[in-house]
Amino acid sequence: MSESGHSQPGLYGQGRRRRRRRDRDPGPPGQNLSGPSRDRDYVPRERRDGSEEPAPLLQKTPIILSKPPGERCKPSAPASGAPSLEKPIMLIKTRDEGGEPGNTPDVAPSVSGAGSAKLEREGQRPTQPVYQIQNRGMGSAASGGAVDPVIGQTKLLPPEKMKHSIKLVDDQMNWCDSAMEYLRDQTDMLVVGVIGLQGTGKSTIMSLLSANSPEEDQRAYVFRAQAQEIKERAGNQSSGIDFYITQERVIFLDTQPILSPSILDHLINNDRKLPPEYNLPHTYVEMQSLQITAFLFTVCHVVIVIQDWFTDINLYRFLQTAEMLKPSTPSASHDSTGSSGADDASEYYPHIVFLQNKARREEFCPRNLKKMHMAIDKLMAHSHLKYKGTLSMLDCNIFPGLNRDYLETEVNLFLLPMMENDGEDALTRAGSVPPLFSLLPGYRGHPSFSSLVSRFRSQILAMSRSQLSHTILTEKNWFHYAARIWDGVKKSSALSEYSRLLS
Repeated sequence: MSESGHSQPGLYGQGRRRRRRRDRDPGPPGQNLSGPSRDRDYVPRERRDGSEEPAPLLQKTPIILSKPPGERCKPSAPASGAPSLEKPIMLIKTRDEGGEPGNTPDVAPSVSGAGSAKLEREGQRPTQPVYQIQNRGMGSAASGGAVDPVIGQTKLLPPEKMKHSIKLVDDQMNWCDSAMEYLRDQTDMLVVGVIGLQGTGKSTIMSLLSANSPEEDQRAYVFRAQAQEIKERAGNQSSGIDFYITQERVIFLDTQPILSPSILDHLINNDRKLPPEYNLPHTYVEMQSLQITAFLFTVCHVVIVIQDWFTDINLYRFLQTAEMLKPSTPSASHDSTGSSGADDASEYYPHIVFLQNKARREEFCPRNLKKMHMAIDKLMAHSHLKYKGTLSMLDCNIFPGLNRDYLETEVNLFLLPMMENDGEDALTRAGSVPPLFSLLPGYRGHPSFSSLVSRFRSQILAMSRSQLSHTILTEKNWFHYAARIWDGVKKSSALSEYSRLLS
């Protein structure tokens, strides 16, 4: 009732029933239908069985916090002075795109920039993600695709072993490219070349240093030695330059004999046409020998000079001539400034080793050995070749009673006797052996041939590997460098002028 005593018609009448109906049918949560003054919390009502009515679930609108696509592509700049760390990128790919379940996809496409924003808007989420991690520093190789496992397994396999030597320079003095397939992109290599007169045993020694042993049949050597019929007609077995590389990445270069009389005889009797710049056959043979020797002085770490008797002074004159005609080492800068002393310091010269093959017993005498060292030192006194200080017979325990002070001027000289079969035949031909001592080995005065070959090989492979040019060369780079040097040697103006003087 009101203050005047009259009843209010809307309190118990039709208006009150409408108000109860609105309270009985509430609207959706969060919607206030009666205004801000009548906003009441929802109280769950009890059912007739005594249980409470469950409250309705509140559905909230999700909020995604992300940068715009334009800013997302820009990398964040690192703090000043702090090194930028390369973090791996994790790429996610569903199984539907990668293939059947259990198979890892080969390549996960990189999603960045606008592509990632598109995926976020579309709400694509894989049920079973497959992760692949790639490094940012790999560049295009990382983003372009993964490494084929077959190719990766091939790179881990040991290098293929050569069964025999192949041609690097043929008998027409032309460069051959067949050796390229055996070379790799690695820098740990040693190049060993050999020169010598005809019949001194160059191919045999190179086979023993590279892949064979003295006990094997010489017909199975990687560098073919002279057959008996070739020896009988005074012919040469090797022609041009032969190439062989071991699994230890040591390159051996066997050459045709220098100043060979059999090559000269072949030119004269077969009427081979000489190049126009050479008038006489013997001039052409000498120039071939100088070209090969100058080439080895430029591309080899070690050059072995083999002789079977001590000594021919013309051989040393030939070495000095080849050293004079050797191509200059390419430098990083082609400036002509600088003194001659600086040019000599930057010029490359290989190690040169004198090998006395088929040495006799008296040549192993310490007194004769000392005289041989003194003679070579005087003949090579004005040479820039590294002919001393890198090989020693005294370090091999061949002469256990000699100190290092015994040889005042020790050069790179090594002695090898005749092979065991030849030595036994020589002892048999020398005279009859008493029956009492027939089972005992004969006195040799030096270690066995196999033992000396093994010690010689160890010292050759242990020599320092100087840098051949101003840059560090891999095996394949060395091949291209050697091809360029060979082409330059053939077109050398100094060799042309020297051949003109000989004519």
